[in-house]
Amino acid sequence: MAVGGEGVRQRQRGCSCTKADFFPEESFSSWSAYGRALRSTVSRLADRVTSRSLETTELHEVRARSGADMKRDLTWWDLAWFGVGAVIGAGIFVLTGQEAREDVGPAVVISYVVSGVSAMLSVFCYTEFAVEIPVAGGSFAYLRVELGDFMAFVAAGNILLEYCIGGAAVARAWTSYFATLLNHQPSDFRIHASGLDANYSELDPIAVVVIALVCIFASASTKGTSRFNYVLSVVHIAVIIFIIVAGLTKADAANMRDFMPFGVRGIFSASAVLFFAYIGFDAVSTMAEETKNPARDIPIGLVGAMTLTTALYCVLAVTLCLMQPYSSIDADAPFSVAFSARGMDWAKYIVAFGALKGMTTVLLVSAVGQARYLTHIARTHMMPPWLAQVHPRTGTPVNATVVMLVATAVIAFFTDLGILSNLLSISTLFIFKLVAVALLVRRYYVAGETTTANRNKLAACIAAILATSTATATCWGVDINGWVPYAVTVTAWFVSTVCLWAFVPQARAPKLWGVPLVPWLPSASIAINVFLLGSIDSKSFMRFGYWTAALLVYYLFVGLHASYDTAKALAAESAIAKVENGDDKPARGAVHNGV
Repeated sequence: MAVGGEGVRQRQRGCSCTKADFFPEESFSSWSAYGRALRSTVSRLADRVTSRSLETTELHEVRARSGADMKRDLTWWDLAWFGVGAVIGAGIFVLTGQEAREDVGPAVVISYVVSGVSAMLSVFCYTEFAVEIPVAGGSFAYLRVELGDFMAFVAAGNILLEYCIGGAAVARAWTSYFATLLNHQPSDFRIHASGLDANYSELDPIAVVVIALVCIFASASTKGTSRFNYVLSVVHIAVIIFIIVAGLTKADAANMRDFMPFGVRGIFSASAVLFFAYIGFDAVSTMAEETKNPARDIPIGLVGAMTLTTALYCVLAVTLCLMQPYSSIDADAPFSVAFSARGMDWAKYIVAFGALKGMTTVLLVSAVGQARYLTHIARTHMMPPWLAQVHPRTGTPVNATVVMLVATAVIAFFTDLGILSNLLSISTLFIFKLVAVALLVRRYYVAGETTTANRNKLAACIAAILATSTATATCWGVDINGWVPYAVTVTAWFVSTVCLWAFVPQARAPKLWGVPLVPWLPSASIAINVFLLGSIDSKSFMRFGYWTAALLVYYLFVGLHASYDTAKALAAESAIAKVENGDDKPARGAVHNGV
């Protein structure tokens, strides 16, 4: 792609690797140009903070920057199995044991319900956006349209972190179950580096090999990946049914008597971590660009997959806790060890095999989703446009796939699962909260149509919803005793939502499929996601803060200037095209709204 007199156009169809593919913008043409760009950082930042993209821009101009098109050959059946394959993996097979033993006890089933409700609310928000804006960028594209470039970039960085960490966590869990399958301990297949910190000293070469194989599959063909995922997912569901049936034959109701040993706080603390088990459905939304009929296929695929997943999680959690006292559950391979403890040692091999199948599909769908996120981010030049190239033969973003999986492999090689799951939950809950806010903005605000008074009322109501949700989470996080503070903050959240419902008219109705009960469902999604954030430990928030700070440094020195140049070049080109077509009114909206 070239930015300048030629505008923003695709120069080549193949996947090349030149300076122009990484930094084609005017700001990076020379050191003096870069110096001028840095001196304009404040004005450019102000422009990008207030700039919002247009739906048509995301659907046409931005998508065209990848050169070759992605192939539209996915149906609701593909999406539903992608959803099942993306979600059911390390969360249920690893974190269930960890949380039941250490944080919540048999009440882990309630934790799964809480996390599932939060995930389903987010699924509704994602589905409306994916149907209305069917592009590969997923939540990044949705936030660019509704909340602007800057907020979309902050979310984009956390989206990429979410996928890298999620893939790394699943890859390390893959090693644990592989060891069980071969009658070994996970540590037998890891290399202990005594010179490193304890959380980063168990090196995992098997995880790296698995990620490399997944990279090859994901780069080859999306439809082929879908077929492979379908086969693995069917096997996986069969193993889950076996676990439930065989496990319940060894059930002992006495194991459920001490149902809430860690109290209500334990339930919500575990819910925040177990949210990791539901991560993956957002990857399905990135496949909207490759879906034959988004309006029909995406709602069926996403909502259907999440409903089935939540039901299976709850039944599996109950089964595990009926088989063993919570204090005896193994944190690394809970189901395999539970069968061994109940005299069904042979069953642990079936469980381990099913877990490996499930985690393989999670890695596969994650690889497909994360590459499409990165592709669309690179289309806006917030990341080097070389990452946006789609291979003309395979119809897949090979460059983005390889880069994301290399980063995932590096993290998987070093980092402990406990650190990964907590940090992953923060990034994901943060993004889901933003998507719910964006949906409220989409329904209640249309530039040029919404009055200033209604816009201000909308902003005040959203600020109040966020503030009251944060207040509730803060009370929980600092462990305030008594019900009075919660009665005040929850009532204030309810009043804020009522005010939005009663006093701000909706400015837009969904064209094809819409979230029901707006503003209640998006507002509830915001409240639950923020509340679960308040249950995560402080060290994870510190790591999240370091990552966000690093993102801002990159944005101020690179991403801001690249995306600014690209937006202005495309806006100028659009204005010229209008004049050439006989319209002498320049497209002021294109410059104001950004591209």
